[in-house]
Amino acid sequence: MKKVLVTDGVHPILIEQLELAGYHCDYHPKIKLEKVHEMIAPYEGIIINSKIIFDKKLFDTALNLKFIGRLGSGLEIIDLPYAKEKGVRVHSAPEGNRNAVAEHVLGMLLSIFNKLNQADQEVRAKHWDREKNRGRELMGCTVGIIGFGHTGRRFAEKLAGMEVQVLAYDKYKTTYADDLKYVKETDLNEVVTSSDVISFHLPLNPETKHLADAAFFQRCKDGVILLNTSRGNVIKTIDLYDALQNGKVGGAALDVFENEKPQTYSKEELPLYDKLFTLPNTIFSPHVAGWTVESKKRLAEVLLKKILQ
Repeated sequence: MKKVLVTDGVHPILIEQLELAGYHCDYHPKIKLEKVHEMIAPYEGIIINSKIIFDKKLFDTALNLKFIGRLGSGLEIIDLPYAKEKGVRVHSAPEGNRNAVAEHVLGMLLSIFNKLNQADQEVRAKHWDREKNRGRELMGCTVGIIGFGHTGRRFAEKLAGMEVQVLAYDKYKTTYADDLKYVKETDLNEVVTSSDVISFHLPLNPETKHLADAAFFQRCKDGVILLNTSRGNVIKTIDLYDALQNGKVGGAALDVFENEKPQTYSKEELPLYDKLFTLPNTIFSPHVAGWTVESKKRLAEVLLKKILQ
């Protein structure tokens, strides 16, 4: 019988339907990468999330592998050229959590604009300061979206009724927003220099690593709000902290970070993140933008369709 190794928590429908299709699924949602190296040889398929790094060494151990199912969108954890060389099909499921990410981004943005985190903490402390917590309205703002794939487009769609101008940039697409009349396709420079809010929806690769650095921030409008739910390394953290401190960046909402394992912070990272996390004009979440009850099922359904087609 064909065997599939499932290495992360999935909706039951994924395993149920794979087994109905003739696969035997071994479910190990807490398995470590080292153990996957030991176990992978007999499996024809594997379902992974971000903790499993599929490099050449793992491919060479996966002697019978026919497909990889990625729960989500980021494929930088897989050596794609080597997968092609090995004849291994790679399926991702960005359609499964794009709505969850878009809603999360919008929620973070509105929280920043209305100082909801700060106001909540002050009210809980029985401190009542209405003027200090006066917010801003999104209406009339220019929102820049860098990367107009599944999540970037979905975020733009969420902005449809917000009465904003959306500037979109995607290096690899043209005529991608013709049906969205409030979205202007433009170049990166106009997005950077003209936006009140900039949201990143990018994969991680050599072109996008540290795209948002000190030089990038200097080109932005004073007080720009930055949103990142894509990959942490798109933003250079130390430069962001400096820009938040000096007011060049007016606020930041981050769901992703350069280092997402606090227990592994280096001696340089620990004080940097400690300082970043104290800033009042920020809001953070632990890489959960695409992590909803609904997206868990939707990711499973998308992967199933692609695996079984």
